[in-house]
Parts: sequence; C-alpha cells; structure tokens
Amino acid sequence: MSIKDLSKDELELYSHKDLTNMLLAEKGAMNTVDLFREITTLLELPNSVFENKIADYYTTLTTDKRFIMLEDGKWDLRDNHTSDKMVTVADSDDEEEVEEEESEIKDESSLDDENEEDYDSARNDEDFDDSTDEDLKDLVIIDEDELELEE
Repeated sequence: MSIKDLSKDELELYSHKDLTNMLLAEKGAMNTVDLFREITTLLELPNSVFENKIADYYTTLTTDKRFIMLEDGKWDLRDNHTSDKMVTVADSDDEEEVEEEESEIKDESSLDDENEEDYDSARNDEDFDDSTDEDLKDLVIIDEDELELEE
C-alpha cells in the first residue's frame, strides 16, 4: 500500500518519523526540505507549520537511527546503505567543540587563580578574625578505620 493511498485521518496516526520512513522507502533519497514539504502537504498543514517546525524536523532526522544523511545532503534509510557510504556529521564541528571546551577550561582555571589571589589578600588583611582558629583547636580528625573500631 502506497503512502498516497492512505487517507488524511490514517496519515495523522503516524509520527513525522514514520511518515519519513514510508516516503524514503517509496521514493528513495530526498533532502530535508522536500521530505518535510511532502509531509505537510500529505497532512494538509498550513505553510506556517512548515516554516516553524522544519528545524525540529531536521533534529528528529539526525537523532533517529533509521535515517542517514548521504554525501549529497539527502536523507535515506540506513538499511539501504553500507557503512562506507555514510557521512559523519561534520568532523570540523567536533574539532570546534573541542577547541571551545579547551578555552572554557582555560577560562575557568584563570578564574580559580584570581579567586585564590582574592582569598590570599583577604587572609593577609589586618582585619582578619583569628577566632575561628581557636574554635577548631579541639577538633580531632578520625580515620575511617578508627571509626569502625569504635563501633
């Protein structure tokens, strides 16, 4: 049974992912815009839905393991392809993410250094209250093994 033979009520029972799966099985590889345009046409949705939801639809395709993006930017069913034809999603994006993470780590470590300097300067301040040292003079540190022996 073809997807074109289904009524609108029957089509509404399927998710966009399932409709995409049926379209790709019938028509072969298609790009994101054509796929989503076909779905909105089949479901008789207004053009505003197409414009507002296409980004979410693309995200759905990228997260669903049934679909793969081919080198020419078209989507197809994973079952139709061997692993050597699959495209990894932008290796350069991964490198950029690593660089961003490294720069964030450097920024955080520089903040830690600044915080230590602030702490040191506060500790050396003449107005610093030493009474906390007196409160802790009776404090005893017990090892976990010693604690078990006491029980």
